[in-house]
Amino acid sequence: MKPSRTISDKAKLITVIWLLLCCGFLATTLVSYFVSRNAIYESITTTELPLTSDNVYSEIQKDLVRPILISSMMARDTFLRDWVLGGERFVEPLTRYLKEIMAHYGAVTSFFVSEDTRNYYSTDGVLKTVKTDESRDIWYFRVRDMSEPYEINVDPDLANRDTLTIFINYRVLDYKQRFIGATGVGLTVDTVNRMIDDYQQRYGRTIFLVDAKGKITLSGKISDDSDGITRAAHSSIYDIEGLREQAAAILKAGSGSFEYESRGHLNFLNVRYIPELKWYLFVVKQEDRALSSIQQTLYLNLLLCFVITAVVLLIVHLTINHYQRRLETMATTDNLTGLANRYALDILLDQQALEASRHGSPMSAIMLDIDHFKTLNDSRGHLAGDEVLRGIATTLKESLRASDIACRWGGEEFLVILSNTDLAAAAKVATTLCDRIAGNHYAFNGSEMVVTVSAGVAAYRKDETRESFVARVDALLYQAKNEGRNRVCTEAESVQV
Repeated sequence: MKPSRTISDKAKLITVIWLLLCCGFLATTLVSYFVSRNAIYESITTTELPLTSDNVYSEIQKDLVRPILISSMMARDTFLRDWVLGGERFVEPLTRYLKEIMAHYGAVTSFFVSEDTRNYYSTDGVLKTVKTDESRDIWYFRVRDMSEPYEINVDPDLANRDTLTIFINYRVLDYKQRFIGATGVGLTVDTVNRMIDDYQQRYGRTIFLVDAKGKITLSGKISDDSDGITRAAHSSIYDIEGLREQAAAILKAGSGSFEYESRGHLNFLNVRYIPELKWYLFVVKQEDRALSSIQQTLYLNLLLCFVITAVVLLIVHLTINHYQRRLETMATTDNLTGLANRYALDILLDQQALEASRHGSPMSAIMLDIDHFKTLNDSRGHLAGDEVLRGIATTLKESLRASDIACRWGGEEFLVILSNTDLAAAAKVATTLCDRIAGNHYAFNGSEMVVTVSAGVAAYRKDETRESFVARVDALLYQAKNEGRNRVCTEAESVQV
């Protein structure tokens, strides 16, 4: 029955693939017959470019709008407002606060300007005093007098060697809604331009941002100037051939699809207003040269063939995945205990160490070893030893959190990784594990076995290698063994269980 069933399954798969290919090529032929130039143009203007704009807008929400949220948080921070209302007596707490904001959120600068003292505070302290007759300070008085909560401004950063920087300047109000200063963060223009360049490479479009006056504020690298953007980068859409005549109407409309001709090439433009930035997103796609109906048909045929091929590959992919999951389970799980094996732990430990270093959270490890395990194997047999190993593994699974990692490290050794756990807490966990293991009775061939374990406990040190971390835990385990077994040794002390 089994060979017959296999042949039947193969026949069904071949039939399905054959039907899919037939339907695909038939659909390609029929669709190609009805394709026309106008349909392609409509697809670009109504589907492709708006979809790209939506995707890029989502990316901008993630990459560029985030500093606005940071600045808003700073403006509403009770520490900042209380520090100002308290008379700005000590500068160090504020500079430490600004440094923390800059480091935690990845900004290139963070600042606060006080309305009372007119001091400009940066991460290095008081940078200067803003003055009404200083051209570089005009932005502050503009922010002070405006009704909106924030503005986005591109200026040289005095605290960063006059690097051209995008500032989010946010008004700070006291608890009675009175203006007491301006705060915010900044990103270098080069950094943001690289983001836009990344968008262009991913989506295959020309992308740039324009302010309310038509000035091109941000753009990526342009390899081909046939759309007219290269020479106009960081200038104005009024300078772009074919676009200048529509510039005013485009800005007034705020969003929509447009066409313009530049250097003999037709370009399709989709515009979307970004209210958070108060800028316009321009996405441009150039019409392919010498576009013809035959090429249109070819492109659609290729697209449909690709879809059909993708479906076929998906079927194969799902089949392979089924077996791959089984292989991965076998490769990363210890067959005897069901815990992670050393291969899996290497990957998981590297991930946990990276998270601990990145967020500054504590992480600890416990190395457990069964006392006199060789004697147990010699006296009761290896099957009895296997039963003890399975029992201890069950105890670890039942005692640890879902976020913790338990691994069979060696023959009778187990390694436990505890996330968000300092040394003292890890020592308590190790003691609890040792007590529970010692209190268990493992049944085998009608009799019960009782074992104890020794444990070493160490805390992870920032940027420490995996090998160094495990070596320290292992050394503490051997210290516990040498001190008499059935105990927990940490980097600070040895505790009798």
